[in-house]
Amino acid sequence: MEKYVKSSRLVAMALIMVLLLTVYALTLYRIEKLDVQALMDTSGTLTSATTTVKAARGSILDRNGVLLVSDREVHDVTLIRSSLLNEEDPNGTVLKLLNKADELGLEHTDTFPVTKTAPFEFDAYASETQRSWMKAYYAYFKNTLTNYFERDIDVEAENAGLTATELISWMREHYSIPYTVPAEDARRIIGVRWELEIRVPVRTNDYVFAKDVPDELVSYIAEQNMTSVSISTRSVREYHTEYAAHLLGYVGAMPRDQYNDTYKALGYPLTAQIGLSGVEAAFEQYLHGTDGKMTVYRDASGAVNDVVIDSEARAGNNVSLTIDIGLQAATEAALETRITEINDERVQKAIEDTPPNEAYQEPELARGGAAVMVDIKTGQVLAMASYPSYAPAEYYTNYSELSADTVGSPLTNRAIQGIYNPGSTFKMVTAYAGLSNGIISVNTTFDCTGRYMEYAENQYTPRCTGRHGPLNVVGGLEKSCNVFFFSVGDKLGITRMEAATRLFGFGQRTGIELNDKAGFVASRERKKEAGDGDGWYAADNLITAIGQGYNEFTPLQMANYVSTIANGGTLNNLTILRNISSFDYSDILLRREPSSRYTIEDPQGIIPVLQRGMKAVAKTGTAHAALANYQVAVAAKTGTVQSSNSAVNNGVFVCYAPADDPQIAIAVVVEKGGSGSALISIAKDMMDAYFADSEMSSLDIYTDNSLLR
Repeated sequence: MEKYVKSSRLVAMALIMVLLLTVYALTLYRIEKLDVQALMDTSGTLTSATTTVKAARGSILDRNGVLLVSDREVHDVTLIRSSLLNEEDPNGTVLKLLNKADELGLEHTDTFPVTKTAPFEFDAYASETQRSWMKAYYAYFKNTLTNYFERDIDVEAENAGLTATELISWMREHYSIPYTVPAEDARRIIGVRWELEIRVPVRTNDYVFAKDVPDELVSYIAEQNMTSVSISTRSVREYHTEYAAHLLGYVGAMPRDQYNDTYKALGYPLTAQIGLSGVEAAFEQYLHGTDGKMTVYRDASGAVNDVVIDSEARAGNNVSLTIDIGLQAATEAALETRITEINDERVQKAIEDTPPNEAYQEPELARGGAAVMVDIKTGQVLAMASYPSYAPAEYYTNYSELSADTVGSPLTNRAIQGIYNPGSTFKMVTAYAGLSNGIISVNTTFDCTGRYMEYAENQYTPRCTGRHGPLNVVGGLEKSCNVFFFSVGDKLGITRMEAATRLFGFGQRTGIELNDKAGFVASRERKKEAGDGDGWYAADNLITAIGQGYNEFTPLQMANYVSTIANGGTLNNLTILRNISSFDYSDILLRREPSSRYTIEDPQGIIPVLQRGMKAVAKTGTAHAALANYQVAVAAKTGTVQSSNSAVNNGVFVCYAPADDPQIAIAVVVEKGGSGSALISIAKDMMDAYFADSEMSSLDIYTDNSLLR
């Protein structure tokens, strides 16, 4: 027989639970608030300050769960001026702190612009900030200094008319540093006391004595009961890779315009650190955590009496990328190695070609380049490298050197921000335009005699790369015959070439979450924008048809263009994002699903013709020497781009593989690389890394909740 609990008993039990919870809540409130208030009432000297508890920023991982960037908690040491002045021996506290820091090999903040050893001199290389702060210091103590030196102190004069020795002597007395303290120790103490004091007239941030200090110093401060020394905790970005610097980006202080335009409305404080480039910027609102608040209570001596957590900090979410960091490393290495080889070969040849009695002339060198690999089915970017590069952790430490290099421009991500003529890699677009508009058929041939003779009467006979004889469109791609594509472009005109160019995604951003450029598509309007006049001539059609002139694309766009050919005509939206997970990896908050803009309608079967042409390039054409016997069949196209201001051509190379079951598409560009053929080894190294283990590629072992390794 079933038994039931009487409703009166349920009510009684509920009332008891409510009473217990009320007592519990009141007790917590008394502990956290009332007891503190009582202590404040009895002592009369307890002070409180509410501070922000910084939230940890989310981590960045590669597609396999390999940790690339994370937050590391660090401790900073700050001196509290008011507490230090209340100590019996403030200089003794400062000296003990200095000695311990020196023992641990730590640098501390000392911007006092006087040499650290006797005889003391003012720093001739003091910054403008140091000079202005010294001026403010002299003004703040003008009366005291005037009385001490018994002469008028001219604040506007250089160093107020004082010598460094005079200033040090006054400061020893002002800060009550006994003359039993050696001169160099006195200078060290003065440096700290000045840092504390100058913040009164200039009203700047608190004095941070040292940043990212070891636990040993934290323990020492606690053991010595240094109540005027505060330990604050913050998070800094820690990089677990030396690669992908351009892609990962960096974090820094928020520019005021971004605060006003975006982040103020999102509740960010003006002092917040935000992602300023790359992935850090693209996924800022996911990576950025929510700060907490705590109230710290101190007694009259400055000692911490109580800490109350007002709101918990919540860490940011984690971003998993589509790149494979091993493949990224191989791509960066391949790019750097080949560019170095090209330059070494040129230098060696220049040396050999220099006559005995003539001065050596430095040859033009390859300045930089980019290489990209994308998944042709999903639009996921698997690797994206730009050269020259740098280790992500070195951005701030080496910024001056990096930003000063205006030739190599290592801070520029050439893969998405560099725009280049595509050269002969563009010929698949011209072929598509000719076939789709009925200008040619698959069987149409043009006879290549080495020059295009249509405008010979005007003394305009642009050259080909050889004398190829009669060629159809597949042969034209295989041999990269300029005459064939001059003929097609001449008959097409710019309007139809422009339309076909845009169909393959050029002139628009790729969909990637990073700040990529849209590039430029050749047109009458573009020529006018470039300042080259209103007229459009037959010569403009010819150079456009072979990838010269006003077409300028990013390497990322070129990779997506080849991907579109490889997958049968689908223009994918490219992405660098795999998913976003919660801070503890327990939930997938956002998964980036593959998407495309459209699939090119191809009832005539033109895309397969382009594929046949690219396969022929690798098997018997301009890339056969390097690719004919490669481990997997490849479809490719080489490109060489003439430069108007250089005797050395840019090199462009694109490919996809395997040719008969495509998985990946690659684009490589090297500024002053010489030719597209010279860059094939870069793509081969990338493919070697991708196909290294055909049975269990690292690209296939990812699971959404895989452990970090």
